[in-house]
Order: sequence, then C-alpha cells, then structure tokens
Amino acid sequence: MHIDQKVLSDLREVMEDGYLQLLETFLEDSERRLEQLRNARNAQELGLAAHSFKGSSSNMGAVGLAELCRELEERVRRQPLYGIEDLINRIDTEYHEVRRFYRCEQQRIWRP
Repeated sequence: MHIDQKVLSDLREVMEDGYLQLLETFLEDSERRLEQLRNARNAQELGLAAHSFKGSSSNMGAVGLAELCRELEERVRRQPLYGIEDLINRIDTEYHEVRRFYRCEQQRIWRP
C-alpha cells in the first residue's frame, strides 16, 4: 500500500484551502530529501535524511515510503553500509509512485 487514504482525508479536512499547497510543499521537500539520501557522505547524514523523510512521509500518509525510510534509518546503524544503494533505489521508486498519486490528487481537486 502506497498511501493511507484516511490520513489524506483527515489532512484535506484540516487543511481545507491549504491542502494543495501542502501537497506541493511535500513534493518539493521530498525531492530535496532524496538528493540528501543520494549525496550523504556518511552514515550519520544518511540516518538524519532517512529520519526526516520518514517523518514527513508518515505525516502525509505515504506509508510505504515511510516504512522504507524507517528500514534505511535502522540499516545505517549497522556497519558496514554495503548494499544500502538497493534500499535507496527502492525509496526512490516508491517516491515516484507517491509523487504520481499526489500529482493526480492535485489535479483532481484543483479548481481554477
């Protein structure tokens, strides 16, 4: 499951007119977080990026993405970091699914 619809429904209700902006902010922020994951120079940077991405994903109902970030956060605590690229690639793939869903969500509710 990529998205928890209940979380999104609650966000739509609470945010009202700010919901579209919330989606856009999450997507922009997520692009930066993905770059941080890809460009991390050590386990600490990787762990911090995974932790913050996990939190924002969870808040936005992106449960699959949050879970992968949790796995990465846990994985960086164990050295060495061999094979971690696969997990980052899975996060990237899941994010693209989430992004596609949120873009459709934006188009669905956007009213000119």
